[in-house]
Amino acid sequence: MRKPQSVKALEELGRVRLSANFFMRDFLHSEIASFHGIPNIPDDPDLAIAAGRRLCEECLEPLRDRFGRISIRSAFRSVEVNRFGNEHGLNCGRNEANFAGHIWDRRDSGGGMGATACIIVHALIPYYEATGRWEALAWWIHDHLPYDDLEFFPKYAAVNINWREHRRGRIYSFIPPRRGVLTKRGMANFEGSHEAEYAEWLAGLDAPKG
Repeated sequence: MRKPQSVKALEELGRVRLSANFFMRDFLHSEIASFHGIPNIPDDPDLAIAAGRRLCEECLEPLRDRFGRISIRSAFRSVEVNRFGNEHGLNCGRNEANFAGHIWDRRDSGGGMGATACIIVHALIPYYEATGRWEALAWWIHDHLPYDDLEFFPKYAAVNINWREHRRGRIYSFIPPRRGVLTKRGMANFEGSHEAEYAEWLAGLDAPKG
């Protein structure tokens, strides 16, 4: 698929089905792009679609199947949108650091494809607001999904979830008081089951209502 050069072509890109419940259009919205009038369109739609499909099929669909509704806060960024965000202090890293991350249509320095979406898992919100324990979701993902990198943020425990061909496996938090790395390869807590970390949350979710 060529880079869209018309509204009709962009509509066709948006209609591409990435998985059972997600379409490419779900991932193209950007406040930076909308406010500053920068097209948020992939230069290489085929690569963006391929990476997005893996993210959706291997990470987002299992999350939706287990926990229900998820909201997409930020996902694909064109190189132009991400560069503008980085240069103007709008919470975007350097382009090179975001290849195979938020920039789905560029491969990373190792030649691997990847894709990131910032999402909110609605089922976590009440538990997180009551306990502050974002780690419950972090460890569930760690035990069940082939993620590459997770970054958690304070508002609603939103998380950047990245799928990448060359999986690293790192969880990082911007949520005080536990800011920093929760786990990564080589740390003592990386291997094994972490079921105890999310058992209470799941018990509350699965308890009979009424």
